[in-house]
Amino acid sequence: MSIEIKLSRFNRIYRPDEILEGKLIARLTSAISYQSIRLTVNGTVNLQVRGGSAGVVESLYGVIKPIPIVKKVVDVRSSGKIGSGITEIPFSVILKDPKEENLEKFYETFHGGNISIQYLITVDVVRGYLHKSLSATTEFIVESEKDNLPQKPVSPETVIFYITQDTQKHALLPELKSGGFRVTGKICTQCSLVDPLVGELTVEKSAIPIQSTDIHLLRVESILIGDRISTESTLMQTTQIADGDVCRGLTLPIYIILPRLLTCPTIFAGPFSIEFKVSIVITFLLDQSKKHKKVADPKAPKSWVAMESVPLELVRTM
Repeated sequence: MSIEIKLSRFNRIYRPDEILEGKLIARLTSAISYQSIRLTVNGTVNLQVRGGSAGVVESLYGVIKPIPIVKKVVDVRSSGKIGSGITEIPFSVILKDPKEENLEKFYETFHGGNISIQYLITVDVVRGYLHKSLSATTEFIVESEKDNLPQKPVSPETVIFYITQDTQKHALLPELKSGGFRVTGKICTQCSLVDPLVGELTVEKSAIPIQSTDIHLLRVESILIGDRISTESTLMQTTQIADGDVCRGLTLPIYIILPRLLTCPTIFAGPFSIEFKVSIVITFLLDQSKKHKKVADPKAPKSWVAMESVPLELVRTM
């Protein structure tokens, strides 16, 4: 015996002002009686501070309570029977009822390291004390409602960057400092979630051969704990722009598809914030780099790597 939830949309994407609908599919080897069939919709912002990322507040791990967004309980059917075989039971739930006061703003679905915004729908076929209830849970994805979207198209905003031995804040190998290099280009600092992250990059000069040119997409998650803010940056995605040394003066295009569940519109809420950054990373081909593969801090910039980071604002446009 089993029961599952099949939503009306295969991509499971809904907006708060839309109706969440679908079918409950029961597969039974024999008929059963039930007291009620109940649907529960839960939306929460889950916050955590992982050990080692917040210093003195590590002891508070697990203390942060989830922030409720929405909770609805709907009785699909009262007591009755479900026959053997496959039975489909339709349902519909209004996510954001104008007549009701919302617990919190409907943030978009996001799966981060310390912050997770998740919406779940659960069905329970309650059969009484002598029988175990049948249950199923599935996640659906929430995007910003259309009324909150920009009325005019959002034009991508770009910034010009340049990378030289003098712009690096971390230590470089002597060969890089004496030989010198210069990489210039431009990249988006404001981008729609439905559009690719675009830009361009040019290696103007480099006395040392380049091993790889990459674009790193990072998320910056901040959580307010008491009077302190715990912030952690993590790498989400790496896209290689060029493999090996490249011709000097050749313009390389930057074109990156944003990962859906790992990104969301930039959020600045009271107890938490979700921001994003883009890093242009140039790795040089040096024999010394092979001897320095193992470092004490894996997150620290390597002495044979040059980089430049810029903030990235993500917005929903459709």
